[in-house]
Amino acid sequence: MLTFGGSLSGANEIPPSGAPGIGSATVTINTVAQTMEVEVTFSGLTGVPTGAHIHCCVPQPANTGVATTLPVFPGFPTGATSGTYDQILDMTLASSYNPAFVTANGGTVAGAEAALFAGIMADQTYLNIHTSMNPGGEIRTLLLPTPLPSALPLFATGLGALGLLGWRRKRKANAA
Repeated sequence: MLTFGGSLSGANEIPPSGAPGIGSATVTINTVAQTMEVEVTFSGLTGVPTGAHIHCCVPQPANTGVATTLPVFPGFPTGATSGTYDQILDMTLASSYNPAFVTANGGTVAGAEAALFAGIMADQTYLNIHTSMNPGGEIRTLLLPTPLPSALPLFATGLGALGLLGWRRKRKANAA
């Protein structure tokens, strides 16, 4: 499981949209199941969403073509200026991609999947929401690696073990 995300804002658009909307996006790739979960929350948009997708694959910051479904992710809330979205996409299906992205990456879904996952891992992607008031994009975020919540218990256990080791050493030193 690989997790990426960031904060959506108008300042992140190129050029900046000046829109007051905000939000967050998390994309979790399951490389074994070949799925991608897309979670988005947004509010304060100046218009209703007309597009919501991931763009790939150029060094950031820059604009580039759409990699995922057009015009919006399946089931994305297009009738409101605020909302939430959580969907798992099967990345082995052509319907998860922009057909032009598939064509540009060898003409196969496998080529598109490899290119998108490589682009995400190389920090060459962004997710944005386009609206009726900002058709070029209203709010955007780069998809950057995020810490895995499942790693937190392991980290806490390690810290506890180090604290216990230090306590034992101090106790032995005091006893001697």
